[in-house]
Order: sequence, then C-alpha cells, then structure tokens
Amino acid sequence: MSTVPVYRWRLAPDGYATFRQLRALGLRPGGQDVAAQLERPRRRRGPLVAFLYRVDLALPVRPMTPARWAALEQANAARRLCPKCGRDAGYRIPASLGMCTPCAYPDTTTAA
Repeated sequence: MSTVPVYRWRLAPDGYATFRQLRALGLRPGGQDVAAQLERPRRRRGPLVAFLYRVDLALPVRPMTPARWAALEQANAARRLCPKCGRDAGYRIPASLGMCTPCAYPDTTTAA
C-alpha cells in the first residue's frame, strides 16, 4: 500500500483538484485513485481532510441521457410519496419523519 502525499491547506501544487473543483470544470475522477490529500489543521480536533485527484487524468462528466433523466425523476417522485397516506406530498419527505407533515403531526383540534 503506497501512501499519498499530504499538503497543507491552500498549498497543493498545480495539476491537482478536489472532487468539487473537478465538477466545476466539467470533469470527474474517472476511476483514478486519490493522488494526494490536503489537511487543514484545527485547534481541538483532527485536521480537515480533502482528497485531491490529478486533473490530467480526469474524464469529462457523462451527459444526462433521457433514460437517466427519467430515472432521476422517478427516484425524486418516490421520495415525495408518503408511505402512510399514499399521497404525493409535493416536497421531499424528511427522513427524520418518515411521512408527510400532516400524517406526522395530525391536527388534533376539532372545529366546533
């Protein structure tokens, strides 16, 4: 197992980028291993770590095909469906609730 070079925050050489930086350039790591890492020291905890990839080995982002758009829309629709009442909530159901807001907090007051 080889070790990767470690650089201090903002001191990485040119030619390396984080995943988000690659994405901003329209690139993806493309299966390459982590080439280096950045460490930002913190006072009372361990350092923040960011993994770096080589820009020259990065590949272009795959374009969204109609089938991928359809699969993404289907997955988002499933996250909006309430498992308790079966209605489309119109928003992504929070995992902390596990159901839509009206089902999680039913109105207990009755109009007299």
